[in-house]
Amino acid sequence: MRCFVAAIPPDDALDDLDRFLEPRRDAAPFRWTAPEQVHLTFAFLGEVAEYQLDELGERLARAAARRRPVDVRIAGGGAFPHVAGARVLWAGLELAEEAGALELRRAAEGARAAANRTGVVVDGQRFRPHLTVARCGRPTELTRWVQLLDAYRGPAWRVGALALVESHLGEGPRGRPRYEVLEEYPLG
Repeated sequence: MRCFVAAIPPDDALDDLDRFLEPRRDAAPFRWTAPEQVHLTFAFLGEVAEYQLDELGERLARAAARRRPVDVRIAGGGAFPHVAGARVLWAGLELAEEAGALELRRAAEGARAAANRTGVVVDGQRFRPHLTVARCGRPTELTRWVQLLDAYRGPAWRVGALALVESHLGEGPRGRPRYEVLEEYPLG
């Protein structure tokens, strides 16, 4: 199974972001992420064997229990790898308190450690809290789109759990992945 560990924003936060982006979608030179697929990724996991799920779940539950919930809102944005030649357009997170950034980073570290100790390979990318809202087929200049996202500030919500999500490649609309939450592990 292809899996990742993430926080799933509540529907009201995703609906607000979707309403903000909707009138602008037709002018975009890229492929938008479906609202139901927007999430805050803590760890990309390699192949997870079915026999590893129980142990992985136990370790993720322990890692989540060590962290506390964090109040955030979707605000601002950016592009990866850089705005002048972007492949990904993302919305950022505004944290209600400064200590929230440390909690999110430690939640990501805990999720990665849980996977590693279970024997699951973890993508080596450094944790950068963001929500992918669009992908480009080729490097694209996205300064205007990042400036647009900089004007956005959504409703507050709480990151209160880590979710183990399975990605079913090619099973979603237009050949995109379909995501299935296998289990959620409360923070705190």
